[in-house]
Amino acid sequence: MARLILSLDGQVMAEYNMNKERYTVGRLPDNDIRIDNPAVSGHHSLVINILNDSFLEDLNSTNGTYVNGKLIKKHALQHGDVVTVGHHQLRFVDTQSMDSEPDEFEKTMIITPGSAVAAAAAKKAQTMVPPPPAAPAPPKAAPAATPSTAATAARPGLASSSATGEHPVALPKAKLQVLSGAFAGRELELNKALTTLGRPGVQVAAITRRADGFFIVHVDSGKPSDYPQVNGSAIGEQARKLQDNDVILLAGVKMGFFES
Repeated sequence: MARLILSLDGQVMAEYNMNKERYTVGRLPDNDIRIDNPAVSGHHSLVINILNDSFLEDLNSTNGTYVNGKLIKKHALQHGDVVTVGHHQLRFVDTQSMDSEPDEFEKTMIITPGSAVAAAAAKKAQTMVPPPPAAPAPPKAAPAATPSTAATAARPGLASSSATGEHPVALPKAKLQVLSGAFAGRELELNKALTTLGRPGVQVAAITRRADGFFIVHVDSGKPSDYPQVNGSAIGEQARKLQDNDVILLAGVKMGFFES
């Protein structure tokens, strides 16, 4: 499903799923996408969805409708197009294109595992992230096993969690969503033990996935003491545990951290 992401000065304000045939954009309250700003006409532009295609049309607005900086009257929307209406931007995101095309955000912001930078990130994360909480004390000895359970225990790999007192630990789930810049709206599932992000020579950080949560640690930067920020505060040299809805600023890109 396609969607439009409304932003102003790089700050995401709203998202609209394109699940109807027609969407009007304008200043008046009867619009599907209302932008209450004097630079926007009462009924500024129109988006028409036909099957898997979306078309944008300017409705004779006072200040015009722009796509990727060019004034348009009608335009067939493509994944990644940025529509400018007054001072606001609407980024067109086509999820089908996202599934079939390489993710530019991942290519430019995610450090390839196995690289020297990723190796340095892994080493630093091991030393900076605190150890997980100690496991609870094992339960007291269970009653004597019956012959059937004893036979099972004697066969490697067949002991149940109830017999051993051990239970598999469910790792937490979370994602990053880009909130600013050209990649606003992009999402990244944090499903790896270590995800290294940033731009070498500018700013690099690593996010570790642990049983007790997600931690972000500074790896490298082009300037001394130029640390990533979480909720507007520099994280410094110490690892910081991320909380749901935290906002990360890394290498000039603002990203939201959301637990699943």
